[in-house]
Amino acid sequence: MSLFFIIFFTVYTALNYYIFIRGWQAISLIPFLKPIYAVIFFFSALAYIAARILNTNIPDLLYDTLLWTGSLWFAFMLYFFLFILLFDISRLLNHFFSIYPSFITNNYQTAKFVTFISVILITSIVIIAGYINTRIIKINYQEIEIPKKASKLNELNVVLVADFHLTPVNNRGLCKSIVEKINTLNADIVLMPGDILDDNISMLKRRNIAKCLSEIKSKYGVFVSNGNHEFIIGVEEADKYMNELNLNVLRDSAFLVANSFYILGREDRSITSFTSKQRKSLKNILNDVDRNFPVIILDHTPSGLDEVVQGNIELQLSGHTHHGQMFPLNLITKMIYEVSWGYLKKDYTQFYVTCGVGTWGPPVRLGSDSEIVSMKIRFVD
Repeated sequence: MSLFFIIFFTVYTALNYYIFIRGWQAISLIPFLKPIYAVIFFFSALAYIAARILNTNIPDLLYDTLLWTGSLWFAFMLYFFLFILLFDISRLLNHFFSIYPSFITNNYQTAKFVTFISVILITSIVIIAGYINTRIIKINYQEIEIPKKASKLNELNVVLVADFHLTPVNNRGLCKSIVEKINTLNADIVLMPGDILDDNISMLKRRNIAKCLSEIKSKYGVFVSNGNHEFIIGVEEADKYMNELNLNVLRDSAFLVANSFYILGREDRSITSFTSKQRKSLKNILNDVDRNFPVIILDHTPSGLDEVVQGNIELQLSGHTHHGQMFPLNLITKMIYEVSWGYLKKDYTQFYVTCGVGTWGPPVRLGSDSEIVSMKIRFVD
């Protein structure tokens, strides 16, 4: 875990330093703005870290202010960095090829200040649009056929939903909206491959942020596997609370539903980073599974797909990627994962990766949507 935080803070500090210096240089024409700029910048850059460190030791209003500010700063930081990188590339090209027009070169300091203000305005508009988009929850539909084997069912109405990341940012109102939409879909079963909770459990309980999850309606219940954020916040306490909310948490174990199919929940791969444990191999878990029935795996992170293919599993459902959440990060997740979002079939095995219904960090989506998947599974001979 220490290595994870060392890498995070190193990258975070380097990016903020780069952005701060370029902004400081851009306002050199108006020196009295520098102290104001420094205060706003450092408050924003440190707010998320302060919120996570202080947590329940400060009043709710202060915690929410820090968390909201710090969360939104991640989005501002991304787009500030991209703008500055673009401008620095253009400066490098100008150094060799003199591409800037005379009205810029003759008024260089003024041009930098105008650019500074323009970038802030454009980024703010983009982030507001991304915030509005993230609160519009879409229902996407998918049909899948899997071998019937010994199942007594002909079809199954599944609701797939993941990555709630419930916090005072993705709050009780959002949770209620998600649950209401789930309950309109008449689910036979609701499947959640991880990252449901993302804050101090005592705070979530006290403020009833996640309580509405207990109101989800389905014929066979709600089944959950752990994501990396359950391990970050403390997996034992998180799982205990989810069980209290009538969510069935599967930890490297399988459950036979309606004597017709198995739901197999795997621990997230991050277990080794946040605990001293290893997750079980798929082969080990399958020792307790009657392979005469179809198997549906919940595995938060869609990596190592070949292991599932080699196990002749019918279907795996995942989340985690958020499909990048904010453009152009979706281009990166496409390179990292065989499937960043949506459907994939490899040999016998089918995969579906949801881009999630919530957000991590900034409540902003650009190039991806907040989704609930209504999945019709047909069991065929």
